[in-house]
Amino acid sequence: MTDDRDWLGLRDSRVLIAGAGGLGAAVAAAFLTVGAKVQVVDADAARAAVAIAGAAPGQAAAVAADLREPSEVTRAVTEICRRWGGIDVCVHAVGMNVRKPVLECEDTEWAATLDVNLTSAWLLCRAAGRRMTEAGRGSIVLFSSVSGLLAHKDHAPYAATKGAVNQMMRVMAAEWASRGVNVNAVAPGYVETGLTRDYLERDGNRGRLEGMVPVGRLSTPAEVAGPVLFLASRQARYVTGHVLYVDGGRTLV
Repeated sequence: MTDDRDWLGLRDSRVLIAGAGGLGAAVAAAFLTVGAKVQVVDADAARAAVAIAGAAPGQAAAVAADLREPSEVTRAVTEICRRWGGIDVCVHAVGMNVRKPVLECEDTEWAATLDVNLTSAWLLCRAAGRRMTEAGRGSIVLFSSVSGLLAHKDHAPYAATKGAVNQMMRVMAAEWASRGVNVNAVAPGYVETGLTRDYLERDGNRGRLEGMVPVGRLSTPAEVAGPVLFLASRQARYVTGHVLYVDGGRTLV
């Protein structure tokens, strides 16, 4: 019998969240609030543990793994399946950005951005998708960005990876739709997190960015987490291959 109080259908769902930074931590908190079982995976073990602090016993776990490495990805996915018997939702919230003009960007910075933003997404979604297609159900949500659509200066490697994430997501969605797995992306605009605070407080960056957003302010991580929950929920079963812009209207102008 369906519990009408569990409108999203996420209670006791088994959720793997990659990335325990500001957005990943907010997503973890949101899933925990609706009663999901959450495994947070991050290269930083302490940060992963902080993201699930306060969770009920047996409801959450922190796993340290470098998701650029195939063996580490396999271990992380195997661990959630061993712990709770499977995986229902996978969220990729791992990312980095090198803010430099194209002519000043080093080859090593290009390669590092692709590894962190794109290769880790490819490896994780493929590993989770294999488990989900075998089970005949599941939901994958990737973090894209408005930079995957807009031509932001000083964002070339980051923008390239986010455009690639969008198209990779669409292909996965097309391949797995008939097997019960939906794949979508959220594309935040400008979000205020601990990782962006220093940048926002320099050189008038905050005011400049706020001036580009029709709602006139930056978003909070919690305002991005809600759309992630929706895309992972039973209310979005017929939504796949979609990029949901959570940007305060930034892509309108």
